[in-house]
Amino acid sequence: MEFSTLLEERRSIRDYAPDTSVSAEDIKKMIYAAQQAPSWKNSQSGRYYAVITPELAETLRTTCLPEFNRDRTVGAAGYIVTTFKSGNAGFRPDGTQTDALGNGWGAYDLGLQNENLLLKARELGYDTLIMGLRDEARLREMLSIPDDEIMVAVIAIGKRASNPDKPKRRDIDEIVKIF
Repeated sequence: MEFSTLLEERRSIRDYAPDTSVSAEDIKKMIYAAQQAPSWKNSQSGRYYAVITPELAETLRTTCLPEFNRDRTVGAAGYIVTTFKSGNAGFRPDGTQTDALGNGWGAYDLGLQNENLLLKARELGYDTLIMGLRDEARLREMLSIPDDEIMVAVIAIGKRASNPDKPKRRDIDEIVKIF
């Protein structure tokens, strides 16, 4: 798929087709794409917890997401919880921060990785929704996520049941200053 088409087609989907699945092989392709993003000093601190077993995905949806996200992901084939290792990107070998951003660099890097993941998912025919609100303690327990990882997002993955309109974007001249 041409890159510009991929960008135009990607949407945050809140209406999933029931009875779809996502394979472990496709999840690995998405995470491989995520790994290709740059990271602070090549720290590669992103981590991924994929839930594609239907029963476990439903448990995650009903017990780890607030009601509005539960409702928006009915029929999703699975979820990927994305985290990054704390104290890695943005830190010196002695553990001190390199600048005021500190762990913000890990979040920045993971954002780049997550975008690659979303685009690869779309290229493979899947759709996604990134969610920040979740029950972190339950997710940590359910997926054995270590305490030294900072949880950033839960990404629902599935096939869209409808094709939403593209949201309007700001005019380029409103957001850029070229010197």
